[in-house]
Amino acid sequence: MGRGKKKVHPKTRTAAFKASEPSEIVEAPHSFVIHRGLTCPYITDLTLDFRRIMEPFTATNLREKRMNRIKDFVSLSSFFHVSHMAIFNKASTQLSFKVVRLPRGPSLTFKVHQFTLARDVISSSKKQMIDPDHFKHAPLVIMNNFSGDGKHLKLMANTFQNMFPAINLAQVNIGTIKRCVLFSYNPETKLVEMRHYSVQVVPVGLKRSVQKILKGTVPNLNKCNEVVDFVTRDGYASESEVEDDEQSHVVLAQTLKSKGNLEDNKSSIKLHEIGPRLTMQLIKIEEELLTGEVLYHDHVVKTEDEKETMRKLIEKKKKMKEQRKKEQAENRARNLKLKKAEKGQQKRDASKNQDEDAYESDDDAKYYKEEVGEEPDEELFKHEEKSSRKRTRLPGNMKYKNKKPKLDHDKKKINKSKKTK
Repeated sequence: MGRGKKKVHPKTRTAAFKASEPSEIVEAPHSFVIHRGLTCPYITDLTLDFRRIMEPFTATNLREKRMNRIKDFVSLSSFFHVSHMAIFNKASTQLSFKVVRLPRGPSLTFKVHQFTLARDVISSSKKQMIDPDHFKHAPLVIMNNFSGDGKHLKLMANTFQNMFPAINLAQVNIGTIKRCVLFSYNPETKLVEMRHYSVQVVPVGLKRSVQKILKGTVPNLNKCNEVVDFVTRDGYASESEVEDDEQSHVVLAQTLKSKGNLEDNKSSIKLHEIGPRLTMQLIKIEEELLTGEVLYHDHVVKTEDEKETMRKLIEKKKKMKEQRKKEQAENRARNLKLKKAEKGQQKRDASKNQDEDAYESDDDAKYYKEEVGEEPDEELFKHEEKSSRKRTRLPGNMKYKNKKPKLDHDKKKINKSKKTK
């Protein structure tokens, strides 16, 4: 028989896996999107839709259980290079959305006022544009109206931007920008609107007939003698001239894969909303991972004295926690020492008993020789170790001794009828 493959230690396998990953994937921000609290099918669908926004650097097929805690996901974050965690928490009165920077914070808590699932957004739109290839690259992040006063606005804007990989304008490939995410802040209502769009680039200045040919669709040439007649026929106005706004026209710096979009030529950018939608309000910002000092709160405003007392209380709790950990470590080490000492004492007692039994057997042999005058047999005073009463295996003739043989169903009925007679 051939020898099996040599098993590789898990640490060695993990180090080799991390070394094989390219630097672009390792340095990109990764995310976990989970939901907590009360069960609701709409919140589950919203969680899955938000994972689609965060693709490809997110755990799309992440499975959650009731027994899972936030600590479980935090412990796995370092291995999978996870930098952010989004949590949808359903309570009896409201739905909250939390964005956490791993592993040490800060934590932003939002109150969700309204949300719309992706399937509802797509079903309500006239032109549905969904392509699975659009989710192979990270979306472009657009921030609107986050330039107001207040450190909480800057922190909120930086958090939203850092959830997605940064774009290098000098090296970016325009063809990879297939989606965009819009975060818009309203200073009057203090609400943040989130929208998710699919980006389409269409050449400008081409007739509709030419666009159909470029897209690869087969035109209806029933009333035309040649293709030239179809192209030069009147009445085929350009879609961009009829519907598009001039503000959506741009000059491309690169040639795209889509037909007709050439370098240094004008093209029109169209956005198709693919969902989901979120309308939320920032409630509070915590310094650490869902704990620590409250840096900002929308409803509660504290004085400097109250903040100072809260800082002292938090520091006191930290010191008590460290002290408890230290005491637990000392108790654990002491218990290990006691267990080792007990095991050593048991071994010494067992060896001592064996020596005493051997000494007694030697005395019995000498007494027998003095009284009888002959050497005793070897097996007469041989020291036998006590064996356990439990049998390792049953003899062959005792297997299935007490097991009743199975009878056919018809034979059982015959026996019962005989007994009744």
